[in-house]
Amino acid sequence: MSLLALAGCSGEEDTGPDTLTVAVVDNGDLDVLQDLSTAFLDEHPGVEIEWVREGENELRETVSTDVGTGAGRFDVATVGTYEAQVWAGQELLTPLTDMPEGFDPEAFVPEVRDALSADGTMQAAPFYGESSMTMYRTDLLEEVGVEMPDEPTWEDVLAAATAVDEQTDTAGACIRGKAGWGENGAVVTAMAHSYGARWFDEDWRATLDSEQWRAAAETYLALAALAPEGVAEAGYSENLALFQEGECAVWVDATSAASFVTDPEASTVAEDVGFARAPGTPEGRASNWLWSWALAIPASSDNSELARAFVTWATSSEYAALVAEDRGWAAVPPGSRVDLYDNPDYLEAAEPFAELTLESIRTSDITEPSSEPVPYVGMQYVDVPAFQSLGNAVGQQLTQAVTGDLDLDEALERSQWVADQTIEQTRLLADQEDAEADSESTED
Repeated sequence: MSLLALAGCSGEEDTGPDTLTVAVVDNGDLDVLQDLSTAFLDEHPGVEIEWVREGENELRETVSTDVGTGAGRFDVATVGTYEAQVWAGQELLTPLTDMPEGFDPEAFVPEVRDALSADGTMQAAPFYGESSMTMYRTDLLEEVGVEMPDEPTWEDVLAAATAVDEQTDTAGACIRGKAGWGENGAVVTAMAHSYGARWFDEDWRATLDSEQWRAAAETYLALAALAPEGVAEAGYSENLALFQEGECAVWVDATSAASFVTDPEASTVAEDVGFARAPGTPEGRASNWLWSWALAIPASSDNSELARAFVTWATSSEYAALVAEDRGWAAVPPGSRVDLYDNPDYLEAAEPFAELTLESIRTSDITEPSSEPVPYVGMQYVDVPAFQSLGNAVGQQLTQAVTGDLDLDEALERSQWVADQTIEQTRLLADQEDAEADSESTED
């Protein structure tokens, strides 16, 4: 009997369709999931799936609002490691216990599984896992006489991008300029941590006015100056398209992009792409982040049994085999299941990037992202509820620095002010909650 049948819920007695509402980020891997979901529906007569697909910024706002208010619109939603940790503390997600037969937490890459868990219980199942890496055009770097090291520094990346930009007709770099904590905020935060910067010191004092933050921001702006036109509106998806179209030479971004930039049916430069580790600094560390677009079941869903069946199917080895049959092994969602990296067919198809992806995931130290001690977890984010609004606000300042509407001094000064205000408001709310708790205790 197939995993689908074991996990399924029979619809034979239903009088109408049982609708599963699924919210997903609009990217290539999840596009494939939607296309292949007919296999799930074939095993579940009487079930329909309503898909809600949005860009990263829009999806985060939509899902955060729905989950936070308990509206119950979504039965399954793509969330990341940030939401899995933060929302677990607020009991906004359904822990992945009592799952259908075939769901095994031990099947997932340990670092990804742990990042999606709270108190040892998974809060979401990884659809794919990722870190970050350096992707570059081997033909263009050879043309300008530059060699990309296997473990580059940000100076190496900037030098290569500058050489291409000055000596060819191709833009030197692609980089996220679109404002958002998960867009330019993610890239700059990982970059800043690699420079030894931190959002907050051990006493939760904001430190965006530090020399390390300035050094990271200067590198970010230098790369943005080498990007194709429209960099301020370019996020992950836009940069992926630009790189595939041969519009830039160097791109530091998610490892999950690797299969798309080397797909000859989607990428005009598929045969000329090289990979290296995410950049770092001699005095800091590498900037390789840890992330997963994962499938979670909001606590407000009234269709959790069917949602559990869908999550089990979509993160299974059976689904991986279905993708391989339909799209090829290189297109299988990476970084989530251990058995994928024991599969010789996958390792051969994804040879240019498979081992580097797994190594980057496993060496991302999200508990110690900076060379300086921090009170939070996260390489490209800070695992506190207020970071969504804070990261968005700082992302706006950085985008304005990219467009020239703000100089760097003013952008960092405004960012420091926002961070100061955010942490002060957080303290006041915490003090208020403590006072209310003490009052209730006294009354009891």
